[in-house]
Amino acid sequence: MVIDAHQHFWQIDRGDYSWMDDSVAAIRKDYLPRDMVHHAHACGVTGTVVVQAAPTVDETLFLLQLADRHEIIKAVVGWIDLAGDVVEQLSHISHPALRGVRPMLQDIEETDWILRDEVVEGLGRIANAGLRLDALITSRHLDTIDELARRLPNLPIAIDHCAKPVFDGSDPGRSWREGMTQLAVRPNVFCKLSGLANEYGQGWSAETLRPAFEHVVKAFGPDRLMWGSDWPVLELAGDYRNWFETAGKLADTLSQSGRSSLFHGTAVRFYGIEM
Repeated sequence: MVIDAHQHFWQIDRGDYSWMDDSVAAIRKDYLPRDMVHHAHACGVTGTVVVQAAPTVDETLFLLQLADRHEIIKAVVGWIDLAGDVVEQLSHISHPALRGVRPMLQDIEETDWILRDEVVEGLGRIANAGLRLDALITSRHLDTIDELARRLPNLPIAIDHCAKPVFDGSDPGRSWREGMTQLAVRPNVFCKLSGLANEYGQGWSAETLRPAFEHVVKAFGPDRLMWGSDWPVLELAGDYRNWFETAGKLADTLSQSGRSSLFHGTAVRFYGIEM
């Protein structure tokens, strides 16, 4: 069984995907569960974690409605205004499939925004509600998230897309490696093996991505590492099956239990998925 720990659905005419400019024209169209079926069958995916793609509560409600109708959706990571009334917003989107929230930190100019007092207080309420944080970050946020994890040790945090390393050839960079190693010291921080194809760009392969993979698996271990497709954003750099098979090649060095954690067990435990 395979869990895709990070993918998206969207419906363009909903009107709140402001990031979809001409640079992503190739994926500026509807992607709904019917479009996921053949990928799931081809790769043995039995469940997915659907992650927000718009900073609105309305989009979160849209994703939760999809979860009501499609069994493959095992968890939803939504969005709320963490600086607002978190309790009231959570009451509005209360749903069994809601397992976490994701602020779009990469798009917020203030690197330390998530350490504002009101935001940390809001995240404390998220943790108390039994929810998790998906951290959509780049290398500039690594120290910030480390500090957040220290302040809120009861908040489970998933680092999306391995914190989007900037590759120089196959080298993801010393500062990235050091920041990820420090983050991995925090037991409440997990990492998603996702998004690397897009970050590397043309020419990505198992061998070009291996240095980044080997670092995160050494730092976090497979019990805190989970595979995700980042589909359909992935289609800007490749295709679903190729990325899945590439991740499988990268995982050849893992034990059978380690592979099981990477492709299934870690996501099940982190998001509290019932199979």
